[in-house]
Amino acid sequence: MATIEGLKYSKDHEWVKSEGNVKTIGITDFAQSELGDIVFVELPEVGDEISAGQPFGSVESVKTVSELYAPLSGKVVEVNSELEDSPEFVNESPYENAWMIKVETESDDELNELLDQAQYDEMINA
Repeated sequence: MATIEGLKYSKDHEWVKSEGNVKTIGITDFAQSELGDIVFVELPEVGDEISAGQPFGSVESVKTVSELYAPLSGKVVEVNSELEDSPEFVNESPYENAWMIKVETESDDELNELLDQAQYDEMINA
């Protein structure tokens, strides 16, 4: 399973890319491979507030529906609307084309509590 150095990872298999106070969030390659073929993605609206550890959307695969859990708290400032028409991007390109939301955060406290690449790799390979 591919992971990317420099990203942070949650134990719920979301990844976070930090660019100042804006954080881009998606699901990991491991998560999409476990889910199977993604057929639908439900995401919040721009302006919604999300809270760390709480659901912010869901992904539906041919196998199951799985909730997406916010790895950190903040205000949604952008949503990847391409996933509405092309949910398969989650399987094809989980770290590039299939980013899900961008969130404006007030601090990096929650970000610093997430796993780094080595810690996440260790968790999924255990």
